[in-house]
Amino acid sequence: MPLKGLPDHMQAALTEQIGAMRSVDRATLRAVVEEFIARLESVGLSFPGGIDGALKMLDGHISATAASRLRRLAGASAKADPWDRIAALDPEKLLPVLTEESVEVGAVMLSKLAVSRAADLLGQLPGDRARRIAYAVSQTGNIDPETVRRIGLSLVTQLEAQPVRAFETDPHERIGAILNVSPAATRDDVLTGLTETDEGFAARVRRAIFTFADIPARIQGRDISKMIRGVDQATLVTALAGATGETDAAAAEFILANVSQRMAASLREEMAERGKVKEKDAEAAMTAIIVAVRDLESAGEITMREAEDDED
Repeated sequence: MPLKGLPDHMQAALTEQIGAMRSVDRATLRAVVEEFIARLESVGLSFPGGIDGALKMLDGHISATAASRLRRLAGASAKADPWDRIAALDPEKLLPVLTEESVEVGAVMLSKLAVSRAADLLGQLPGDRARRIAYAVSQTGNIDPETVRRIGLSLVTQLEAQPVRAFETDPHERIGAILNVSPAATRDDVLTGLTETDEGFAARVRRAIFTFADIPARIQGRDISKMIRGVDQATLVTALAGATGETDAAAAEFILANVSQRMAASLREEMAERGKVKEKDAEAAMTAIIVAVRDLESAGEITMREAEDDED
């Protein structure tokens, strides 16, 4: 453990003790080492000590509500360093501090963060704001450590006071995921209604939706082989044979163009034998392919391209 990780008062006490010491004879040194080793060997369990350490140990094993409450207690603790908690927060939570708080507070926060993270946050600010905060950093040379700590405590209290989110994803992503596997008629009807009610939200939902027709725009050609491995042959043939609309047909051709010539020829033969496919069966098969793609994305096996922004 680095000495600077200890509370300030313990660092001061240790330094004073070292300053008061002179020579130590070998017998005393040996006795101290033997006592230390005996103490270590007698330890059965070791806990981190303090709420902050317990939170790190239990991260992911207790509810978000309980963790939020305990973090507030840890932030208010006289022993805890509030900047450790601030440094662990996501950038999107820290950015409002730089845009809404005074430039002096923003300068202190940037000075306490890792250089790479501070540079990333500074790069997301408008030019004038970034310049003002950068200049404010030059004025922090003689700031008192206790003042910096109080600023950290105030920011922790403010950031931790934000309500815990019941859902991990945003509303447009949740409704987009639902519409992904809904029948096309239902999807179109819901999107029409959302557009009439809230055009901005509807646009975000549209970008979150991924359908069979979106495959050419969102999936890399080299990932098609991975995609079809997660779908049984009969389902794949049904989806390809049922892709009669212009956009769906283009997606089917994209799939066929990105598999081996031998497999493409075999699939075309099976499509011809399959004949006309009922719309309901085609939709179910296409949905199975979309689910397979989403599973691959969640597993990190493929990376989908971002949907184009249609709001401009």
